Amino acid sequence: MAAPSCAGGMSVADLLALPVAIDLDTANRALGIGRSTGYALAKAGEYPVKVLRLGNAYRVVTAELLSLLGLGRASGAFASSGEPVGGCAHELCA
Repeated sequence: MAAPSCAGGMSVADLLALPVAIDLDTANRALGIGRSTGYALAKAGEYPVKVLRLGNAYRVVTAELLSLLGLGRASGAFASSGEPVGGCAHELCA
């Protein structure tokens, strides 16, 4: 059974399985930001985490996204066994 997630959001397990850098659409989904809003924020330099512009593409460093969501190893997002703790990453869903 998959870990619970918000409607349209991502579970903690989904977030922790992300590669080192992700596209802006994936970061938007993780943060619960709509596509248009996410791209507008990135273009204005106001996205909640650092956005890298690589040619025509935007990329987000996953470690910064996880840190913003409080899901780094130091945050306690991992059980003592080292396994990630499941559940929704959005504060509003808690």
